[in-house]
Amino acid sequence: MQATAQSSSDYDLVVGPQPGFQTRFLSSRADITIGGGAGGAGKSYAELLAPVKWVHLPDFRCTFFRRSMEEIRDHGGLWDESVKLYLPMGARPIEHTAEWRWPLGARISMDHLQYEHTVFGKQGSQIALLIFDELTHFLESQFWYMQSRNRSGCGIRPYTLATCNPDPDSWVAKLIAWWIDQDTGFPIPEHAGKLRYFTRLDGEMVWGSSKREVLAQLPPGSGVTAIDVQSLTFIPGTLDDNPRMVDKDPKYRGKLLAMTRVNRARLLEGNWKVRAVSGSYFRRSDVKIVKTVPSDIRAVTRRWDLAATEPTDSCRDPDWTCGVKMGRYPDGRFIVMHVEMARKRANDVRALIKRLAEQDGESCSVGVPQDPAQAGKEQSESYVLFLAGFNPYADRETGDKETRAEPCAAQWQHGNIDVLEGAWNEQFFSQLEAFPDPKVHDDAVDALSGAFRRVLEDDDPFRYY
Repeated sequence: MQATAQSSSDYDLVVGPQPGFQTRFLSSRADITIGGGAGGAGKSYAELLAPVKWVHLPDFRCTFFRRSMEEIRDHGGLWDESVKLYLPMGARPIEHTAEWRWPLGARISMDHLQYEHTVFGKQGSQIALLIFDELTHFLESQFWYMQSRNRSGCGIRPYTLATCNPDPDSWVAKLIAWWIDQDTGFPIPEHAGKLRYFTRLDGEMVWGSSKREVLAQLPPGSGVTAIDVQSLTFIPGTLDDNPRMVDKDPKYRGKLLAMTRVNRARLLEGNWKVRAVSGSYFRRSDVKIVKTVPSDIRAVTRRWDLAATEPTDSCRDPDWTCGVKMGRYPDGRFIVMHVEMARKRANDVRALIKRLAEQDGESCSVGVPQDPAQAGKEQSESYVLFLAGFNPYADRETGDKETRAEPCAAQWQHGNIDVLEGAWNEQFFSQLEAFPDPKVHDDAVDALSGAFRRVLEDDDPFRYY
């Protein structure tokens, strides 16, 4: 597929898919095509190209979906990328509705399905081409409901395209299981792009290698005919399928290599079975234990994760109050200088935090978390007031624990964090190595992640510009 765009310099610009993943994805004959599996394969560009070959049809309608509208409008997101592609082709943007209108009447829109019930606002829609960006972010019920809106009066066979990155615990992983080696987690080369046929009966998938095979498995009186049976395929792609990106950003592969073990396996290698287990994020063998702290450490902070409970007969294993002191070497590497862990009542916790602030000195900032709720805001504000004179700050926490731990864990795994030798090492390492086991406390992980973020911010020379 190629399309011609008229540029601002009045010369023809020919755009089209790259050989490999993009051409396979866009030439699929399946009713539902799911593509991707790794970062940098060129998935978004392939999606944006997909509707272009139909824009000469006046009644053609295509809708891109992301889970939230913010994701569509984020810098470098679908809307920004569509401007680069569609505007030179002569399409007219309707920015407030995130829609493109083409000279002969075709329309391409971008929309969200943020809540489970959002799909019901699409009743009555006729969308010839549905495109789901990051399919694993959607609910299974949303995807199948929108299939009922995948219909067309514009002259083409309605179909659905979707892209995603690996998520072994998603409903998508189950849907494409035939295309994935369940032992290794990698796509099966011989299955890539092959069509499988299915129908859904009472919410359950009935699969076959042909329509006839699907119909043969159905009970008498099911009412399903050959025309009701659909086809689905999965087409894997990796960074190697996108030489244009490699040329444009030669360091992108290095960015994927710098991620944690789990995300590196998913986003660089395209593995659908790898999961975060104990030791996936932090191992003591990844860091160097040092006996002294150099005098030129900078951007030092002690970040706390708060609890206010002592062990009792009714609660023998409460959370820990944990304070991680961290700084940065002049060469950019990091060092954990001290960790305090305690189980105390609220007043004793405050006294502990103030005592350590006095010991750490004015050059060490003191941070406490700020939960989103009003009570969390009030608690963090009271701590900031309590610590007046000690360079205190409140750190608003967003996202899940694993997401917050990811940046620090990546540096930890690549040997860029040292740990000062101390009696606290064993307890600290034990919590870190157990993460993300829900049965084990993760207070040290939260405190370490927060300290890492703060050190990065305080050591950023452009922070105040």
